[in-house]
Amino acid sequence: MKLKVKQYSTLPKAIIMDAQAHIIIILPETPAGIGWPTSDEVWPYADLLKQRWSQQKDSDDLTPLTTDLPNAAGSHVTLACVKPTISAFDLLTLARKLCSAQLSYNPVEVMLLLPGLDEILVARVAEAVVAALLAGGFAMPSFKSKPPKPKRLAMLHVYGVAGVDLERTFAEAEGNNLARYLTNLPPNELTPAMYRQRITELAEQNGWNMHFFDSKALKRQKAGAFLAVAQGSADDDAGIVQLCYHPPKTRDVHGRTSVARGRMLEATTTAKTPAKQRLSLVGKGICYDTGGNNLKPAKSMFGMHEDMEGSAVALGTLLALTRLKVNFSVHCWLALAQNHIGPKAYKQNDVVTASNGVTIEIVHTDAEGRMVLADTLAMASAERPDLMVDYATLTGTCVYALGTRYSGAFTNRDEMMPDIIGAGRDSGERVWPFPTDSDYDKELESDIADVKQCVLAGEADHILAARFLNRFVREDVPWLHIDLAAGNHKGGLAHIPTDITGFGVRFTLGLVLDRGVMDKQHPK
Repeated sequence: MKLKVKQYSTLPKAIIMDAQAHIIIILPETPAGIGWPTSDEVWPYADLLKQRWSQQKDSDDLTPLTTDLPNAAGSHVTLACVKPTISAFDLLTLARKLCSAQLSYNPVEVMLLLPGLDEILVARVAEAVVAALLAGGFAMPSFKSKPPKPKRLAMLHVYGVAGVDLERTFAEAEGNNLARYLTNLPPNELTPAMYRQRITELAEQNGWNMHFFDSKALKRQKAGAFLAVAQGSADDDAGIVQLCYHPPKTRDVHGRTSVARGRMLEATTTAKTPAKQRLSLVGKGICYDTGGNNLKPAKSMFGMHEDMEGSAVALGTLLALTRLKVNFSVHCWLALAQNHIGPKAYKQNDVVTASNGVTIEIVHTDAEGRMVLADTLAMASAERPDLMVDYATLTGTCVYALGTRYSGAFTNRDEMMPDIIGAGRDSGERVWPFPTDSDYDKELESDIADVKQCVLAGEADHILAARFLNRFVREDVPWLHIDLAAGNHKGGLAHIPTDITGFGVRFTLGLVLDRGVMDKQHPK
């Protein structure tokens, strides 16, 4: 979507406010009470809105006031007050509520009024509202015979602030919107072949180098774990996509701060930045998961077109980093396949060999995600990136452990844990770490192969899955595995209004750009 943002350091006059039909107002809440201007001379309708706010009953910090102004436009106002200590998640959640009340009218323009907020808070609030508008104003796929009305939002006027840098917010939103759009597509509209065609178009548009490892190439790689899953499909369209972004010889270097999210615009310089680091992104792209021979029941199979969300998040993260012209290389590996049932489908007690030589005893065919990731991680880590992050809707046990508000994090570098938690907290895409101690490996011991794929009991399967995947990651490669428990949350999550959240883009950019995790793994 195209959204133009105009920032004004002053507050609007009554004639300007009366011309707007859709207005969002956010005020500071101080320890002594609401930091409310006491006169209409400060901003129009301040006294009236203060009176209506005081009459609001049974509200909490995240419940905005919704009202109309007594003017010719009948201006629809959503209003809230925020504390300086509000968390990123709560601020984004509030922004979604404020924006949803306006977006339900499908407006062309929205006014954002920010009286009395300090410099840090005003930047955070403006960023959160823009993020919510970019998410809520984006059109998801629809195949209805009568298509929905096009989204019209094109302009946001922000009063009470000037100089907030929103470049990263737009990049993150574009990446998240791509991830949600792809994940929402029905399975007959996003087979591995169709998916690859979309990826090819994106690669051409963004100047990415692209290589596709089809079944023949994967046989040469001896990628038996991936091929075991793919062999059940009647169509030979599965494979692993590798996309490569390389930074330009020169780029615009924008000042960054570690202050939560909002950033005031700083001086821009042009510098030569040779790529000395590489980030690898790996995504599970199971375009449909029947469970294979261990067939899922109907309730569990419904929605399994979303089992490729990990690949969509990896692709969206690549797009966001490309938009920001980061000064390091990014390689994106997408494991595209379907898990079908059929006479050629892999089965329990099969033994297959992955590309790194590890032999695997198949225990449950519905644990296909870790199989396609095994070879993909082995191939990606062979390049020895400075950091490798994989995303997968991998286990039900992670959902049981966390619900769908957090995603699970697993790493082979304990020293990254504070930054992983902090990046989740600051981005509003919250993650929580799980143990990956080596004694869990005992559960995966096989009598006939190097390792079992999983166990039938299912206990701690999210941890066992991480331990299984760890066998396919080089010891000298810092690695983070994100089990996307929050990939689908009923009613939306943080600033995202749809059940499909596209969780992970904001988190990853926070981890890499704000936390500098790659620099910490290889100190100079």
